[in-house]
Amino acid sequence: MGDILSQSEIDALLNQMMSGGSDSDLNVPSSASKSKEKDYDFANPSKFNREQLRTLENIFDNFSRTVSSFLTGYLRTSVHLEVQAAEEIMYRDFNVALTNPVILSMVELTPLKGTVVIDLSSNIGYAIIDRILGGPGFGISKMRDFSEVEKILLERAMLQILSFLPEPWESVLPLRPRLEKIETNTQFAQIIAPTDKVALVVLNIKIGSTEGNLSFCLPHRVLEPIVDRLYTRFWYGQREEENKELYRERLEIELERAKVPVSVQVGKSSITVGEFIGLQVGDIIPLDSYVTADVDVYIGTMRKFHAKPGTSRGKFAVQITDLIEREETGNG
Repeated sequence: MGDILSQSEIDALLNQMMSGGSDSDLNVPSSASKSKEKDYDFANPSKFNREQLRTLENIFDNFSRTVSSFLTGYLRTSVHLEVQAAEEIMYRDFNVALTNPVILSMVELTPLKGTVVIDLSSNIGYAIIDRILGGPGFGISKMRDFSEVEKILLERAMLQILSFLPEPWESVLPLRPRLEKIETNTQFAQIIAPTDKVALVVLNIKIGSTEGNLSFCLPHRVLEPIVDRLYTRFWYGQREEENKELYRERLEIELERAKVPVSVQVGKSSITVGEFIGLQVGDIIPLDSYVTADVDVYIGTMRKFHAKPGTSRGKFAVQITDLIEREETGNG
């Protein structure tokens, strides 16, 4: 913490400023005359704060794990994706970094308005095509433009990748990605103003020994309707509520499947041990209930229903006649 000026030092500083003197003429701490300043561009203010970018990292981290598993099976080789960075830049900085040939996927994220650009490294694109066609999945040493057949294969692969995008976004907003087209020339990448701010999320992707990037360029104007939801507490809060709901639904299903013992008490009687030992087939034990009276139905040890005895399809059965509202514990 800087030194605190006394009232006399403050008065001296003000008097010196009025007379046009310099700070060196005063006996004041250097921290009073030299303040740490940070430049702020009011013409292009920041659109995403640090926590919002961190939330985007979390979302795409889940996305990358899912896509890694899919591509490993789809390409029949080891594929690994991980989030490398999430930062705010101007769109022109993203566009300048592109070199021909490129693999730019123009994607709509309905119900959001506008277009998102996804840039796949060319060497990764060649590796994907090579694996689909049965090759080892190596990139090529000399860059060339993609043929129409190769573009179709890339489009199919990208459609598969985009199908995994809604799930990690579900806690923020249900999205329906739609691939508009794939461009391989940078001149078709001018979709927004160069000075517009975008969130750039870069995923590092490895297909065997070939390494590159899968970059998501998310314009602020596209994410603006949901930018207030891009907070970790909101994202995890929504997921926690969804997990609770899912747990409740699963618990209900398991409870419905659970088996519980059901018994019917037709009546009661008391006999001596000697009479019990002497019981034979055909002996009759008188009960304390009438034939026309209701019997008690127990769920476990809890008396829950009244019923009428009878038969159904040749088997003994009972027909529920009344529900006992207040649970009563019995011996069953």
